[in-house]
Amino acid sequence: QVQLVESGGGLVQPGGSLRLSCVASGGTFRINAMGWYRQAPGKQRVLVASITSRVSTNYADSVKGRFTISRDDAKNTVYLQMNSLKPEDTAVYFCNADLQVLTKGRMIRELYWGQGTQVTVSS
Repeated sequence: QVQLVESGGGLVQPGGSLRLSCVASGGTFRINAMGWYRQAPGKQRVLVASITSRVSTNYADSVKGRFTISRDDAKNTVYLQMNSLKPEDTAVYFCNADLQVLTKGRMIRELYWGQGTQVTVSS
């Protein structure tokens, strides 16, 4: 069973930086794409950034120029470097993975979510 485990959240002052990590483990799989979403209190979960197997990236307009997504395929890990953080970046950040998972001899496309990590930007 594939699992996604996130780390790196916490409390940071405005203008500060954090780096989130998400490791995919368990089973046999191939990564199509991975991404980060966030959900603020009372709001819907929205895409922050994503990266495909061909290292094509996509960012929400609100984080362009401040956040950078990257991946280490050898470690099955995706990172989100967050700089110049603002109070409005406060949310629970969720890792998402679009995988091809070996299931009963076939590669089946499946989507997975991490448990979420809290990011709080406050002075």
